[in-house]
Amino acid sequence: MNKFETISSIYWVFTQLCNDKCDHCYNSSGPKGTKITEEECLQIINNLPQHVERVILSGGEPLAERKKLYLILDKLKEKYGNETQIMLQTNGDLLTEEILDTLIEKGVTRFDIASIDRYHKAAGNRLMVLADLFESRNVNGEEKEPLVKKENYLNHFPLSWGYWGATEEMWLGGNWARGRALEKDIWKKDPEHNFCAILSGAIGFLEGNDSVPQEISIQLWKINPCCPGTKDPLGDARSEKISAVLERVAVLPIFQALNEGNPYKMGESIGITEQYAKKRCGELKNVCLWCDEFFEQHFDIKTLNVRR
Repeated sequence: MNKFETISSIYWVFTQLCNDKCDHCYNSSGPKGTKITEEECLQIINNLPQHVERVILSGGEPLAERKKLYLILDKLKEKYGNETQIMLQTNGDLLTEEILDTLIEKGVTRFDIASIDRYHKAAGNRLMVLADLFESRNVNGEEKEPLVKKENYLNHFPLSWGYWGATEEMWLGGNWARGRALEKDIWKKDPEHNFCAILSGAIGFLEGNDSVPQEISIQLWKINPCCPGTKDPLGDARSEKISAVLERVAVLPIFQALNEGNPYKMGESIGITEQYAKKRCGELKNVCLWCDEFFEQHFDIKTLNVRR
């Protein structure tokens, strides 16, 4: 069996529709954000690996497409039973007692409120309301970190929630030269910051380790090694098995370097030196922009061929 039929974590942005329109949003989510159909969602679920330890559902705002979210939760339960932990990332604006009860009933065991900062509409003002809401349903708030320890989410805290927000130094606050953050010129201009080597970067997407789980990102239907995403996706989750896509790229030194969290070395096998990569990264002021340039000028992800 393909070894990629077992994977630690899948981060799936199934919608870019959102009730908010934040300046820093890396995938340009908002009231007119891009959506996919229910049929496409079912195709993607069918193409997920046979065994997944956790699925993180995100957006956009997942609760802005509640009917679709409930369908996805039902189908994930049907496919994986109780073997997969389901996490939900939400800004919390649309969360009510009734909706929380339904989400828990449908198998969500971890809630992450990713809006406690100045970029979002409520600017963190709903935090105590949400804290009271979670407490009323016995959802444990002691596990704050976004990378929840497996022994906690599977055993000690069957229901948990946490929160964080965007800052200029970490996570969404201008960190990725993508989407609205790029348009608004609030992306992080720091060539020394290697986002590829931390949680949500490409590190470990083929093979995780003790500190970083094996995690891939699906942006709507686009299969990516990281949340910011490569210039073109690795594959199409609507029509391709995720395991087959990972097996296809795993043999290439370019993607092995990304798996190691080292985008500076991804071109060595095709004659692009680490020294040149670091020089360009310095000139572009962002490691993600160097990754874009590499795949735009030097290597074609669609054909897996060197660009001449």
